[in-house]
Amino acid sequence: MASKQDDATKAEALEWVSSVIGEPLTGDFHKLLKDGQIMCKLINKISPGSVKKIATKGSNFQLMENIAAYQKAVKKYGVPQEEIFQTADLFEARNLKQVALHIHALGRIATNKGFAGPGLGPKMSDENKREFTDEQIREGRDSHLGLQMGQNQGANASGVSMGGQRHM
Repeated sequence: MASKQDDATKAEALEWVSSVIGEPLTGDFHKLLKDGQIMCKLINKISPGSVKKIATKGSNFQLMENIAAYQKAVKKYGVPQEEIFQTADLFEARNLKQVALHIHALGRIATNKGFAGPGLGPKMSDENKREFTDEQIREGRDSHLGLQMGQNQGANASGVSMGGQRHM
């Protein structure tokens, strides 16, 4: 069941990436994203100019640099470090679930920052800060009795038996 949920998370993430970059993406999640090119295109659509150079071919090391450049760009964009996957998670398919969760986090943060494209996931909550005067705070404290102020509606513990008697 967890595998089905992981697959649904990956499919939803791929669908969102596809709609943001404007290219159809069908196929294996890992194979599509492994070299980091699509990830770099994604952040460049959300925040233009974030990744200056995208390697389209070369050695594994050069392709892994795409992922590193993407990670640096999303961190600068505002994705918390704990929601950014490790390079090996994607390139070597060590933890593709984390990659999919990261894409969801990026979609959530992009929506919250006002990205005009399609959204992914729930909208983040906004701060609802409230200011009270000292008088309002004092009035709130004095206007009601707390439950620990002795009010128990006449209830007592008479007749309660908690097991057998203790014989001495």
